[in-house]
Amino acid sequence: MQQKIKDIREEFLKNLQKISTPKEAENLKIRFIGRNGKVTQLLKEIKNVLSAERPLIGNLINELKKEISQSINQCFLALSGEVKQENGGDITLPGKFSALGHLHPITQVINQIEDIFRNLNFRIVDGSEIETEYYNFEALNIPLNHPSRDAFDTFYLKPPSHPATQSPVTRKQKTEAQKKIKDCKLLLRSQTSTVQIRVMEKEKPPLRIISAGKVYRPDATDASHSCMFHQVEGFMVDKEVNFTHLKGILSLFIKEMFGKDVQMRFRPHYFPFTEPSAEVDISCILCQGKGCSVCKNKGWLEILGAGMINPRVLERVGYDPDKISGFAFGMGVERIAMLKFNIQDIRLFFENDIRFLKQF
Repeated sequence: MQQKIKDIREEFLKNLQKISTPKEAENLKIRFIGRNGKVTQLLKEIKNVLSAERPLIGNLINELKKEISQSINQCFLALSGEVKQENGGDITLPGKFSALGHLHPITQVINQIEDIFRNLNFRIVDGSEIETEYYNFEALNIPLNHPSRDAFDTFYLKPPSHPATQSPVTRKQKTEAQKKIKDCKLLLRSQTSTVQIRVMEKEKPPLRIISAGKVYRPDATDASHSCMFHQVEGFMVDKEVNFTHLKGILSLFIKEMFGKDVQMRFRPHYFPFTEPSAEVDISCILCQGKGCSVCKNKGWLEILGAGMINPRVLERVGYDPDKISGFAFGMGVERIAMLKFNIQDIRLFFENDIRFLKQF
């Protein structure tokens, strides 16, 4: 066994002199002290050596392994020095630190909201940002004379051209095509409530849905308004759903989002698609309800709108309001984020200032 150890050492030293690249050095290391290397095999053969000789043989093999490992490391350093001289850089130096990115604060808040409602057995659904006037207004019981349907409050899109209006066809066919285009006005959705209608049209109760996404309104941009922002729509539809269920769900959400000490209150309000309707306030998380500039010394902050789904909306999607009921709620994500992170200007979310984004 001692002669075998000697032969392996000589073989290694002979091959070491032929190494010219780091790759060859790595292959030599694997060949001799790798998992199936020659030295490793020697260790497995110790069991065949006489008991009296085992300590000696074991020490010799360990010394050989240590010698090979040190020689290979020195070889790597020598080869690295050659690379340094050729390329003008030292590849053994640590690399430059590259800062890691993270999720935008708006995305963080959306994920947190979705996680809370997912734990309450709500399903996440996405919706299109381009909608028709029907889904954005009519199906939600918003009348034709409602101010939100005016061009000053909604981004209407130019209707798509129809092949029938371009190719040489009869006057009647052209008139019918133009009428179809006129009846299908497209717009950038002004609320995520459109998802509520589309889901209820396709699916039957029970439903628990949450949907987050961008919405668009032609508002003048300032510290608290933006022409594009994010909204979360949630609704639950089933038999015998009532206002108590709504209060329970929102209470759990608010305490998970803002802490167990926050207080909540409902104020009567009006929304065309819910009846009864309410606005939900929470005690100011900055002054704990004592009154400050953020809550305008009222001690309360408006957080979302909610209510029981209007029976007319249920009828439009084919539900029987005598058998089925439900609630819905909607909130602005930027509003939640501004309260959660104590941000005073909504424009900071969209300016991509790295100094601002690093805070989150």
